[in-house]
Amino acid sequence: MADITNQSLNEIIENVKTKKISSRELTKAYIKNIENAKKLNAFVTTTFDQALENAKQFDNKPNFDQLLPGIPLAVKDLFCTENTKTTAGSNILNNFIPSYESTVTKNLWGNGSFLLGKLNCDEFAMGSSNETSHYGNVINPVGDQLVPGGSSGGSSSALAADLTPATIGTDTGGSIRQPASFTGTVGLKPTYGLCSRWGIVAFASSLDQAGPMTKTIKDCAIMLESMSGFDEKDSTSINKKKEQYSKNLKDNIKGLKIGIPKEYRVDNMPKEIDELWEKGKNILKDLGAQLIDISLPHTKYALPTYYIVAPAEASSNLARYDGVRYGYRSKQGKDLIEMYEKTRSEGFGDEVKRRILIGTYVLSSGYYDAYYLKAQKVRQLIKKDFDDSFKKIDAILTPSTPSSAFKIGEKTNDPVSMYLNDIFTVPVNLAGLPALSLPAGVDKKGYPLGLQLIGKALDEQKILNIGYAFEKNCGFKNEIKKWWS
Repeated sequence: MADITNQSLNEIIENVKTKKISSRELTKAYIKNIENAKKLNAFVTTTFDQALENAKQFDNKPNFDQLLPGIPLAVKDLFCTENTKTTAGSNILNNFIPSYESTVTKNLWGNGSFLLGKLNCDEFAMGSSNETSHYGNVINPVGDQLVPGGSSGGSSSALAADLTPATIGTDTGGSIRQPASFTGTVGLKPTYGLCSRWGIVAFASSLDQAGPMTKTIKDCAIMLESMSGFDEKDSTSINKKKEQYSKNLKDNIKGLKIGIPKEYRVDNMPKEIDELWEKGKNILKDLGAQLIDISLPHTKYALPTYYIVAPAEASSNLARYDGVRYGYRSKQGKDLIEMYEKTRSEGFGDEVKRRILIGTYVLSSGYYDAYYLKAQKVRQLIKKDFDDSFKKIDAILTPSTPSSAFKIGEKTNDPVSMYLNDIFTVPVNLAGLPALSLPAGVDKKGYPLGLQLIGKALDEQKILNIGYAFEKNCGFKNEIKKWWS
């Protein structure tokens, strides 16, 4: 059989079901790819021996009724995996081995898949380029000097380089959609609460959401179906009937109303992004959708609002890393307070420290009302803009990012420029809505560019259907040459 690892997840599942390939052969093929791709630095931890054992067990007693029968998967190193090191890309968790499994990964294993390894990410998911990880930069397979996006950069890189058939990331302000856009892959941030947050290392609890990253929309639907579901261990989990996203996928979008927000045309946006947006609009129009101009007036406040709310929640969530119960502990310090201080200053990287300081400041006495409380009020206005627009439209089309992948080191000394990368993705997290990044074209250098579809809360099926129709008519093909092996 030709190289199976460059096929879609859906095709691989069919090949396993028809016994054209065994789970063990499949797992060996991915292990070989991973061993040849060390230059990409996509993995923090590998679990090859256990994966081969799981594949053997599946082949001995196959269950083809499962959604992911005998499929090996690598996952972002933010998901706790029982008895397997989970670092969140940080030195402070360098020796942390959880005694429990995150609900999302448990759901995946329950659907027939098993762990191939843990993927590198920005430290505590704080970053847009995968340059803040304690374990070093991840490289974008599109080019050896390019970032893969962040914070799910190891996930996007591994997926685009055929090191895993599909993967999962987390999205707090664009951390699934932006890396998907940078690598020419599909990334879905589900409605807040659709996928359980239990067992995911927390960054900002009111914004974090797990989601799938795949090569195609069909694969995305399969993964979402496998990982989502109500979880009583997560107080923000939505108790609703489980949907069959992959079975209900259809490409007829005739008559759907697609909103085009004027606020997403930003200053100094590259002409290529504007042209891509026009191309996307024309494809949807040709498919019978109706384009409607809309306004989301509070969009311009989304980034400053996010960079108050997210660091505030991070400073609270990260208070638990003190060197006492688990994780890294400094050998310096003459008393308990000094041990806390040394542990945190040695254990956290610069970006995490920056966000903890910002968060602590906005929550402090005298500033709480001026910053945090005001940001929460603006957040409600941003959500209301979307709610009002969705009374007359079915989905919204925007660019995913304001540029294609940039060079490693290009923005590391300019945090604000780095934060601006999330300008199109952040509003969705503040409003808790689902959004899908689709590969839609390339820039003049040949680097991938994505378009974003935003849906109503719990309307994942509709944006997947629009994406499915778009994908069939877009003509995008991810041409990545394996320069790293």
